[in-house]
Amino acid sequence: MGKVIAIINQKGGVGKTTTAVNLSACLAYKGKKVLIVDADAQGNATSGLGVEKNEALLSTYDCLVDDTKINEAIIRTKYKNLSILPANQELSAAEIELSYEEKREFFIKNTLSHVKDQFDYIIIDSPPALGLLTINIMTASDSVLIPIQCEYYALEGLAQLINTVKTIKKSLNRNLEIEGIVATMYDKRTNLSEQVYNEVKEHFPDKTYEAVIPRNVRLSEAPSFGEPIIKYDITSVGAQAYFKLARELMEKNK
Repeated sequence: MGKVIAIINQKGGVGKTTTAVNLSACLAYKGKKVLIVDADAQGNATSGLGVEKNEALLSTYDCLVDDTKINEAIIRTKYKNLSILPANQELSAAEIELSYEEKREFFIKNTLSHVKDQFDYIIIDSPPALGLLTINIMTASDSVLIPIQCEYYALEGLAQLINTVKTIKKSLNRNLEIEGIVATMYDKRTNLSEQVYNEVKEHFPDKTYEAVIPRNVRLSEAPSFGEPIIKYDITSVGAQAYFKLARELMEKNK
């Protein structure tokens, strides 16, 4: 059975989608069969892999709300071993529509149960909020990977998120674990980046990845070309950082 890993942070702009796309691409490059589930209505993981996000596209919304079979909605990308369950703006209505359903926290889990045995890893890109969709995501996942931006308020948000994970573990998913914490937008020229990373590592020594994701122009450019960083510029420091993260993750999951 594939391992389901949710990329989660309630803050926007911390590198969730960048991490979901590029970690998935690196795992696929290493020979793992990977499915990205785009569970954010912005659909940035979808467009970041060169998939056109339009209303005609079968998507995460259709699987959750209209009972579309997930295998009908999954798209094989042009990258070997890498598939995506796409998302578009329709997904923004799912939270309201699901709120009236019984066992509303389990819709994503039930959807993924049909394909877990087809992939080594299922990576879920989550929205920047702790609403019903994110609760669904954590209920469906084996673990959460938390990207945190190297800035002053990072630890405050991290503490809130970890408390939420504990609540979900206690009430809805007793198997949920923290996969790890990865520092993003790391700038080696500033003391603040180093301070934030060291403080996170001090509080969570066994969960903080050695890999840090730098501020990198090539990483910022790649989504506009609909490509993961290892296709856009495999020699860039951003690509090498995500390769290191993928190696660490695989090593932990041997």
